Amino acid sequence: MSGTVRWGVLATGGIAGTFTADVQGLPGAEVVAVASRTEASARAFAERHGIGRAYGSWAELVADDTVDVVYVATPHSAHHAAASLALRAGKHVLCEKAFTLNSREAKELVALARERGLFLMEAMWTYLNPVVRRLTELVRDGAIGEIRTVQADFGFAGGFAPGHRLRDPDLGGGALLDLGVYPVSFAHLLLGEPDRVRADALLSPEGVDLNTGMLLGWESGATALLSCSIVGHHPTAATVIGTAGRIDVPRDFFHPDHFVLHRPGREPETVTSGPGPQGLSGMQYEAAEVMRAVRAGESESPLVPLEGSLAVMRTLDAVRDRIGVRYPADR
Repeated sequence: MSGTVRWGVLATGGIAGTFTADVQGLPGAEVVAVASRTEASARAFAERHGIGRAYGSWAELVADDTVDVVYVATPHSAHHAAASLALRAGKHVLCEKAFTLNSREAKELVALARERGLFLMEAMWTYLNPVVRRLTELVRDGAIGEIRTVQADFGFAGGFAPGHRLRDPDLGGGALLDLGVYPVSFAHLLLGEPDRVRADALLSPEGVDLNTGMLLGWESGATALLSCSIVGHHPTAATVIGTAGRIDVPRDFFHPDHFVLHRPGREPETVTSGPGPQGLSGMQYEAAEVMRAVRAGESESPLVPLEGSLAVMRTLDAVRDRIGVRYPADR
């Protein structure tokens, strides 16, 4: 493929709006269609973002011959169904995180994409963030020595009522898949899949996790101390501690604008990505990677590899097993 990449947006929530605005700021990209479960919601979204076509069903969107890539922005409980529908229709797919509800669903998506020869990527925008990419380069170049500990957290006190989707097991509720996927993915990015998983959690009456702590371990001796919550305000920070220094990401580690490198005998160094495009949120980097790969005829991104997404889902499954959270889709 060459020239303009034409996007279809599946779902009309807040994250879909942010992504659409970022894609519309990229050269060589066009959002040509949007779909929702209701035509009214799709039309309102289309009018808000200047999109030409609005569909009241997912099937109509994936049948649109002008759509090259479908961005799946539904809650994660619907990722498997939505992404499968798009892949079976011959569309490339960018699917929000958590990739699916469990590793079984993730394996099915990856197998389908590979069978059809189509591009598939989890929308883990953290991995494409320029600051995170620079952090990863420094770690791999030995700037802080061998990693001993990764610490990361993501949480806020939402005050969610029992009927909210984050309290509903049928919708994959709880802190882990909405927020915990970020610290888990951050640890995976630096250390790979852990050899040992321990966890504890506060569960809601409905059986989803409200506050979860995780301890991951590797045969190298490295550990990761991770937490997520929908009942407590966290700094949403991360620290990578090595034998020769450490890196602090003091806020918004999942899409940071800077980090601080500390090494013995040296002044702390603040690393930034430089000014980004004005008015964009950071989701443009994942869209640009999808477009690069699709134009190159690649079926997955080396920066967000499918095996990595499968590994993260296995870890999330293991955490849920340890804390006793099961979804109907697991059965």
